[in-house]
Amino acid sequence: MATLARKLRLIDYFALGFGVTVGTAWLVTMDDLLARGGSVGAILGFAAGGLMLLPIGYVYGQLVREIPDAAAEVAYTARFFSPGVSFATGWMMFLSYFLTCPFEALAAGRIAGYLFPSLNAFELYRLGGRPVYLPQMVLGLTITVLLTWLNWRGIEASARFLKGTTFLFLGFVLVFALAGAKHGALSNLSPLFSRAPLVSIFLVWQVVPWIMAGFESVVKCVEEATPDFRERDYSVAITLTIVVSAAFYCFVIAAVAYVAPWQTLNHNDPFPTALAFERAVHARWIVDLIMASALVAVLKTFNGNMVASSRLLFAMGRRNLLERRMAYIHPVNQTPSTAVIAVGVATIVAIFLGEALLIPILEVGAIAAAVAWMSACASYYRMKPAWGGRAAALMGLLVTSLMVLAKLVPFVPGHFTVYEWIALGVWASLGGLISRSRSQTKIVTRAVEVADA
Repeated sequence: MATLARKLRLIDYFALGFGVTVGTAWLVTMDDLLARGGSVGAILGFAAGGLMLLPIGYVYGQLVREIPDAAAEVAYTARFFSPGVSFATGWMMFLSYFLTCPFEALAAGRIAGYLFPSLNAFELYRLGGRPVYLPQMVLGLTITVLLTWLNWRGIEASARFLKGTTFLFLGFVLVFALAGAKHGALSNLSPLFSRAPLVSIFLVWQVVPWIMAGFESVVKCVEEATPDFRERDYSVAITLTIVVSAAFYCFVIAAVAYVAPWQTLNHNDPFPTALAFERAVHARWIVDLIMASALVAVLKTFNGNMVASSRLLFAMGRRNLLERRMAYIHPVNQTPSTAVIAVGVATIVAIFLGEALLIPILEVGAIAAAVAWMSACASYYRMKPAWGGRAAALMGLLVTSLMVLAKLVPFVPGHFTVYEWIALGVWASLGGLISRSRSQTKIVTRAVEVADA
């Protein structure tokens, strides 16, 4: 019987976690982050947000040692809760990982179009007032096919790609940050807070979990660790991902605020970080470098989410929560090849929806991280760990409850609009139909087994 290849080491798990966690938010939301908190307020908000996520990371590190299953949250909840809760958790988590793939494919085209304006031609159609260009569409489809092939070939090749893009990305960021530092001034940091200090920090703190979701992707590849992998290193990889990701955002926020007064960032510009450095250096090359960094970030995030979503799809198929063929393992490549191809094909289809239609669905996917973290913390609490573990689980439940309420309560800024509610209803209905069909399949299977006996 074929099994998944056991090739991943600590550095591979960190590259996976960081690859999924850090995408292009540092490029496209910098104006909003600084407007929320000011220069120092935004930095302290991310530092506080990173600390807030550490207890949840601790919970995952303990759970993966006790239940080393690629199904992750599905497996954790299956031990302590009903099959319905287990399926719902996995179904929501899959949406979060999967939807990032077509979104990143489209982002690659948009970033490439910024670098090469000739790609902004041959408009195919418009969705939500946003044009869809043929060259950008072709680029996104090409990237999808190549990454699908890479992941079909093997986890080792995918891990090498993740490591390469992760460290290339960090190198690019360091170069443009240091180059911009020569043209910055401490006076640009003023005012340090956009409002009262605690309010400024809180306004940034509340969005950190959404931006830094992805560290839990580490546990989706638990069955692909090298035979000599130490169990405690899962916790190391998760903690390292959270700490480095938070430090990265603090560093980039400081760099942007140092090179240009943060109040001058143009909220209508799609890439405010690039604009800030262009104003400081007065050269196009630094914009090209920043956009190249963003393109590398897109590739690593796309690949990381393809790995995570395909493993979750595979694990749910193995548990008969989805079509059993998803559990097929390629006998030579030792990859969940059917699941990988399914994610690739679904990504290609979703690309044609365009960003305008994907964004409301992506907002629903964002809440899935909160649901998954909540289920993990609840499961760990049910394991009755020592008082320190219980405290971490309770802290995680508090944080995730606030995350869910922030999206569902109408008067909270950033809450669901009617479009997000429609997307959530459609996805939940589809999941309900699949769950019901799988339950009927199990009943039929048991009946056949009884008859044969």
